[in-house]
Amino acid sequence: MLYGTPTARRRDAQRNRAAIVMAASEVLTEADPVSLMPEIARRAGVGQATLYRHFPDRHALTVAVLDHQIDRLEQAAAELAGHPEHFVELLRSVLHTQIAMRGLVVLIRRLDSATQNRYLQRALTALGGPLRRAREHGHVRTDLVPDDLVLLFTMVQGVAEATTDTAAARAAADRSVDLMLDGVCRALPEQSQLR
Repeated sequence: MLYGTPTARRRDAQRNRAAIVMAASEVLTEADPVSLMPEIARRAGVGQATLYRHFPDRHALTVAVLDHQIDRLEQAAAELAGHPEHFVELLRSVLHTQIAMRGLVVLIRRLDSATQNRYLQRALTALGGPLRRAREHGHVRTDLVPDDLVLLFTMVQGVAEATTDTAAARAAADRSVDLMLDGVCRALPEQSQLR
């Protein structure tokens, strides 16, 4: 057959879609969203027609990349089930990914608020169990709750966007993550007296 079997075409389509999402994740760590689509097609090794067949616009691509990133977070959080001592490193990784993927954050802000909230809730749900276990085992403050993670995300984003100099913004955001996580891990004064 000239075009292969339907199963082979489906596999090719799945491979192309996965390659596009991976390329988009990579591009969004370094590029301006304005030049997003042509660069993603090039890196994924597909033509722009193939890219647009899978993702007709930036909205569809943004949602796919966001799904991919949240899937990765959910998997990483599930792997922590028996290791509450690693929660802070997971949170550090999430915050550094947020800094690195400034382009994705710009695109997420263009999504409707219901979609944004749906993904935020998925992220908080993924982090909620590991946070609770880390809190119970004394690895984070006893008063740290999932809503506090939203504050951390917002603070890091504010620092990351404080300047247009990407290198300076990343350095400042990285430093803010270190300072915030020091506060997350530090026991409250009454906790220290009980130990």
